[in-house]
Amino acid sequence: MRVPSSLVHTMRKPTFGQRRGKPVPAGDKTAAGQPVRKRLSRLEADFPEARGSIAGSDRDAKRGGRSSSKSVGNAANGDGGKRWTKRVRPNAVPKTAPAPDIATVPSRAAPDAAGQRKAGRPAAQPGSGRPTETMRVAKAMARAGLCSRREAERWIEEGRVSVNGSKIASPALDVHPRDRIVVDGEPMPDAEPARLWRYHKPRGLVTTHKDPEGRPTVFDHLPPDLPRVVSIGRLDFNTEGLLLLTNDGELARHLELPSTGWLRKYRVRAHGSITQGQLDELKNGVEIDGVRYGPIEATLDTTQGRNSWLTLGLREGKNREVRNILGSLELVVNRLIRISYGPFQLMDLDEGKAESVKRRVLADQLGPELTKQFHLEPPPETATPPKPRRPRP
Repeated sequence: MRVPSSLVHTMRKPTFGQRRGKPVPAGDKTAAGQPVRKRLSRLEADFPEARGSIAGSDRDAKRGGRSSSKSVGNAANGDGGKRWTKRVRPNAVPKTAPAPDIATVPSRAAPDAAGQRKAGRPAAQPGSGRPTETMRVAKAMARAGLCSRREAERWIEEGRVSVNGSKIASPALDVHPRDRIVVDGEPMPDAEPARLWRYHKPRGLVTTHKDPEGRPTVFDHLPPDLPRVVSIGRLDFNTEGLLLLTNDGELARHLELPSTGWLRKYRVRAHGSITQGQLDELKNGVEIDGVRYGPIEATLDTTQGRNSWLTLGLREGKNREVRNILGSLELVVNRLIRISYGPFQLMDLDEGKAESVKRRVLADQLGPELTKQFHLEPPPETATPPKPRRPRP
């Protein structure tokens, strides 16, 4: 059906009011022409590539609406004689921009190789070099997580540490928050709150940062997301199982002392014959080659031919203690696994994996005094003010 010419209005771009169903008189330039020009100006600013086609649309609006675009209107269809315009701009910019080339986008997860240590773990962040409080210089280095206090004393004797620009040769020096400590030419990192990890050490790794014989070390095979850590105690080259790690050397020194009274448990497979009665004699301790070992809790679990599985618990942790004690009973240890260290257990932790101990759990095991010393107190809770009561009408 042909549309009567009386219903065909002058061609121009619909305004916002027209889209909402408000008809605008054809000769009203304030309501029709001005909003169109403002909208076209915004489009030109947003899409400079389509400036020519948009400018042509603006000229059509100024001329009274004559354009080559197709317009359809039909009062019989119930649209009230309103018009809508469908324009096709060949230079229009697509709504969805093309995805950038992946090769040209820098990755945040891939740090520079210069900031990595030998094993691919992140290097220690440079700090201010100043201790948080007055303490011995070796203790300040241990609290910063650089090393244990014993290693710090050795570094000082080797001339690797300077305070306020002067090298020191003795660890018998107190440093204050105003002093600046430099180790190997780098400022000492700032001390962070103490943290603890459970690590399942595999066999064939040495518990040291650098082995003079060139053997693989534990710290070369740690997960890459761990910071600079030190071990709490040591495990032999062929010993596997639970090894505790911490970023605070002073905490490591405290937890590895026998005075803590923490029991270390081992599962042992040994070759030879043994009875439970012989193991019970170890409860009072034993002296071997002039070295006195403390009381040992030993249990015979199973026997398979000439091999026996034992469970041993001791509180000292001297060098090769389990092997030396069982060797005195004519047993040869062919597998040694540490399954617990105090309240922390190996459980089902996968070999070579590390898992963080919750701060609250660590604080509960250390007690209130050590919790305060190592800054493990929970953050103070902010009291919620009571809601004001509305007055009754």
